[in-house]
Amino acid sequence: MNARILIDGILRHTTVLVAQLATSGGLRAPLVGVANQVFLELAEELDRQGVSRKVSADMFGLALRGYQRRLQRLTESRTDRGRTLWESVLAFLGDGRLRTRQDVLSRFGGDDETIVRGVLHDLVESGLVFTTGTGPDALHRIATQAELGEGANLLDGRGVDELVWVTVFREGPLDRSSLERLTHLSGSVLDQSLQRLGEVGRVRVEGDGGAAKYRSGEFVIPLANEHGWAAAVLDHFHAVVTTIAAKLREPEPRNDTGGSTYTFVVWPGHPYEDEVRGELRRYRERQTELRARVDAYNRDHGIPNIHDRVLSYAGQTVLEGELREDGT
Repeated sequence: MNARILIDGILRHTTVLVAQLATSGGLRAPLVGVANQVFLELAEELDRQGVSRKVSADMFGLALRGYQRRLQRLTESRTDRGRTLWESVLAFLGDGRLRTRQDVLSRFGGDDETIVRGVLHDLVESGLVFTTGTGPDALHRIATQAELGEGANLLDGRGVDELVWVTVFREGPLDRSSLERLTHLSGSVLDQSLQRLGEVGRVRVEGDGGAAKYRSGEFVIPLANEHGWAAAVLDHFHAVVTTIAAKLREPEPRNDTGGSTYTFVVWPGHPYEDEVRGELRRYRERQTELRARVDAYNRDHGIPNIHDRVLSYAGQTVLEGELREDGT
């Protein structure tokens, strides 16, 4: 397998998806911080897979010292525990007041000064923070919503509960800090969402205090739910990625894990047009009926502590009006 070609292809298509999401409905959602987030999550996943930091640095084309410094910028601040230094500096500047560079350095005196300077530079370069002047007296303030552009929040506050719900269902059980890290929501917004989800029984809490964990036994977004589309996209993408990753880890091929893609060429009046176009609808109907039967059995008999979870997904799109290769 030529891993480079495969990785390049996946990144290209993922970039198309991200760009489409960022401009959906005429919005212009800012993408600042996306590169940092991708870097950090790739680094964390390589670490979980047992890859040494020296090898990881080589894979990113960085010297070990530069790799470690970049990680320090993006991982937990020594001054503000439970938050990345990047997030902490941004929050410090979040009240809109003008702060000198020395104010920032003093506030984060528990962190390496070079790293703090680097974070501040990143925030200015990304456009999240504006600066004027030079040296220790240079002034900084956070960019306003108007300066970032209308539609800076893709969801505009809607669909947050569904996104929290799908994260708990797919990644749980999760503690409070892990959920905040995965969703990138502020503490108050996350707490309000968890309260609403708990009141309707979508998410339940197990344990108390710092040991509390959030869990969900199901995740269903009805087609009529106009605010749940983002969570549905995330859930579908998660299923696809999980399936591909599982397939790559398989020592031996399995018949119950994988995916298949079929292309049908039809046109108005084709004898199989309706059958082809209706396959997604029929898939949904079959899976909905099967899930209802499985859920009913599980309610009646209980779910054992050790059990399997089978992810099943389907996607379909119609590329209309394509010309034949001869132009006709």
